[in-house]
Amino acid sequence: MRLLNPRTIAVIGGKECERVVDQCDKFGFTGTIWPVHPTRETLSGRACFKSIADLPEAPDAAYVAVKRERSIDIVAQLSARGAGGAVCYAAGFAEADGESAGSGDLQKALVEAAGDMPIIGPNCYGFINTLERVALWPDQHGAKACDSGVAILTQSSNVAINLTMQKRGLPVAQVMTVGNQAQLGLSDLGLALLEDERISALGLHIEGLDDVKAFERFALRARQLRKPIVVIKVGKSEQAQAAAMTHTASLAGSDAAHEALFRRLGVARVDTLEAFIETLKLFHVHGALHGGELLSLSCSGGEASLMADAAQGRAVSFPAFDESTAQALKSALGEIVSIANPLDYNTFIWGDWPAMTRMFEAALSPRFDLAMLVIDFPRHDLCDPYDWVRAADAFIAAVKQIEARAAIVASLPETMPEELAEDLIVKGIVPLCGLDTAIIAAQAAAFVGAIWSKPEPKPLLALSPLRESVAVTLNEWEAKQELAAAGLIVPKGVFVSDMNGVDAALRSLTFPLAAKALGIAHKTEAGAVSLNLKTSQDLLHAISSLSRLSKSFLIEEMAQKPTIEIIVGVTRDPVVGLLLTIGAGGILAEIMDDTASLLLPANEGDIRAALASLKINPLLEGYRGADAADIDALVANIWCIANYAAEHADTLEELDVNPLFATPFGSVAVDALIVKRTKTP
Repeated sequence: MRLLNPRTIAVIGGKECERVVDQCDKFGFTGTIWPVHPTRETLSGRACFKSIADLPEAPDAAYVAVKRERSIDIVAQLSARGAGGAVCYAAGFAEADGESAGSGDLQKALVEAAGDMPIIGPNCYGFINTLERVALWPDQHGAKACDSGVAILTQSSNVAINLTMQKRGLPVAQVMTVGNQAQLGLSDLGLALLEDERISALGLHIEGLDDVKAFERFALRARQLRKPIVVIKVGKSEQAQAAAMTHTASLAGSDAAHEALFRRLGVARVDTLEAFIETLKLFHVHGALHGGELLSLSCSGGEASLMADAAQGRAVSFPAFDESTAQALKSALGEIVSIANPLDYNTFIWGDWPAMTRMFEAALSPRFDLAMLVIDFPRHDLCDPYDWVRAADAFIAAVKQIEARAAIVASLPETMPEELAEDLIVKGIVPLCGLDTAIIAAQAAAFVGAIWSKPEPKPLLALSPLRESVAVTLNEWEAKQELAAAGLIVPKGVFVSDMNGVDAALRSLTFPLAAKALGIAHKTEAGAVSLNLKTSQDLLHAISSLSRLSKSFLIEEMAQKPTIEIIVGVTRDPVVGLLLTIGAGGILAEIMDDTASLLLPANEGDIRAALASLKINPLLEGYRGADAADIDALVANIWCIANYAAEHADTLEELDVNPLFATPFGSVAVDALIVKRTKTP
């Protein structure tokens, strides 16, 4: 794409363009810059052209920093001239809807004016390409030129600036703000950057996705190229639960859908900018990790304990040394040193650098997924760092000999000098800042490696928008009939609309029975259920009592007492698609907040993994000698629900099976609710 690697640049506008030229000059851009301004003679020491038509040739890139209405005309002229693309700086387009009449129409007009010419924005700062020393950027930045590095894309210009100011040694090849994504979305730009062999990994700071299929293509291409992606997803919005019919809809909000998307596609997610930077460093040096088995080496028991604690509750571990390695370390360190991972190797051989190297080689021999030396370098202005540097050199020599994937970890950013961090990266050692953050980065890299080791997921369902439709809620009888036809196991039951129906139920069903008033979404809360009815008199009395709530009823045989109750549901996320949610069910659904979410289509392996991730999984497996649930039957029932949802994707709004009983001898859906969309007449 000419726009991203330009040799000729046109800047159209006033003071913002002057800043762009200044930043390009300061950065050492060696190409040609042509200012365009109708009244100025010069801009940043360069003669101005009166119009785009006066330019010597079509520019590779243009920076358009004029008022929004004028931007549309300028973009049209650039497109007609054959320019390689443009950055549109002006705000007041679609992001201002509700504040400025017609702003959405202006954005549409801008896209139409661009035609086939790529544009970034509007409402964005632009981009910094450190590989080519290009800064289409109207502000200061801290980016350094590099030969290879990571790319960062964000919807926030200020966050972009802040990230360029990091002093942690991260080589940044591209920084790009995407603005309103009127034409080129984050995924489109990410795809273009992926193809540059000098870019090792991508970091995304985003508020939301407007095209999930484009993001899917982007993530899968990154996987094919073995270039990992880390994302910070902000703007977690609460779903409007008052309008939701199902329990699932109240449990699975928009953020859960995005989380499921990232997990499906092998995109690592972190929550802080610190973790974002450290993960990108690890990706740049080592890529995705094969697993999460870590080694920690430090000369302090305090640091070893902190590292061990940082791994608690995370998908990484510090496995014990094998016997031969433990013996080698004992020989190197002496009997007084306790051999464990994380290892506190003490300071008995500190200063004997060949012995330190041999000790490190012994520890590294099992080839952990990531070996980490914890060491904080002293202040250069007050202290002599010689011994610390020699200790690091001994570790680096051992890493080179063993060919291990390794990191040097400082507990504080201040104790990892920037120059040292940059040198370590050149040597193939990742410099990590912060013990907790180092563990988070390792977990992220191990996660990506685990997903990449599996077959590529099936394409996400392409959903049609449910416009001009009305919601229709199926009652429990209707919902169970549809789901049973798809293979879901439900209790034997009879639909009843009068006393003749009660007689039919008495003839065909076996006590004890359950009676339910139909047409009520949340029956337990409404008192619309009578359970464990043991005689015909019990049933008649229950129907009489429930008749105050409804004119139709469902009479069923009571299901066997479960090992545990599960909730399974499907909700329709407007961006991501159909989301399958599995969790603790029954009356505990909202209380426990124990769920796992998958995007459809999902396979049986995905469902088993989701169940295994739940807090209640020990109960499913048979906690403290209790009978284990029939996991195969449970998975089969959830699989039927997922398949039903996929087959009815064009009309399904919500689906809720709560509870789904898991028992030692099978699984049965005790309650169900479906909301569909039908076209308005």
